[in-house]
Amino acid sequence: MDSELIRYLIVCPLVFLAGFVDAMAGGGGFISLPGYLLTGMPVHLAIGTNKLSSSMGTTLATWRLARNGFIPWKQALFAVISALIGSQMGAYIALLIDAHIFKILMLVIIPLTSWYVFRSHSLGATEETSGKVVNHKNLICMAIGLVMGIYDGFYGPGTGTFMLLAFMGLANMNIKEANGITKAANLTTNFGALYVFLTHGTVDLMLGLTAGLFSIAGNYLGTRQFIGKQSFSVRPIILLVLTIFFVKTLMELI
Repeated sequence: MDSELIRYLIVCPLVFLAGFVDAMAGGGGFISLPGYLLTGMPVHLAIGTNKLSSSMGTTLATWRLARNGFIPWKQALFAVISALIGSQMGAYIALLIDAHIFKILMLVIIPLTSWYVFRSHSLGATEETSGKVVNHKNLICMAIGLVMGIYDGFYGPGTGTFMLLAFMGLANMNIKEANGITKAANLTTNFGALYVFLTHGTVDLMLGLTAGLFSIAGNYLGTRQFIGKQSFSVRPIILLVLTIFFVKTLMELI
């Protein structure tokens, strides 16, 4: 079977699944980026192409959540502006790091990510807040956007989940508000980083656009689940993909 066809057969289903997961609770990058890397794509090309496909899906998810009134635009604006700046900073940093160093870093990042996914309660979060009053909420949202923007531009997986938890824990938002503002900020980080990768020629346009259609489909179904308050455990899927990716990366470095 043609190697290019195999690449599409691996990436597209995983990107669809990533879109479905990401629309509900973030963390789709834990599935989509390893999916690209499992095909043997160079690290920088995989990250750049992943930004293209995820941007397409996140655009749909953000639009659907905005249309249903889940985005608190006042706080979202502060997060979006800082996230745009941070994502471009992170993308430039990523381009400066050698691909071999990236793989070594992943041997540390993947187990930490797996531990986080295993312990995270964000997928079962309730709509209630703690009731405490949070001062300087706009500044908190701006700080979250900047830090998460840098991370998303540099690497990416988990940005949505980390943002979701930060907005809920630090800004005391309920899960619907947090997910709405997360989608708006995450969309910005995707486009900010994508611009950098496109200008440096590290995006496979054909694969990214094709996978992007699968991302749109996954995000559509995921947002429908979220808006309809239907639960779905994504933790086992993420852990399985991360395990496969870890083994592959380790074998390449041995």
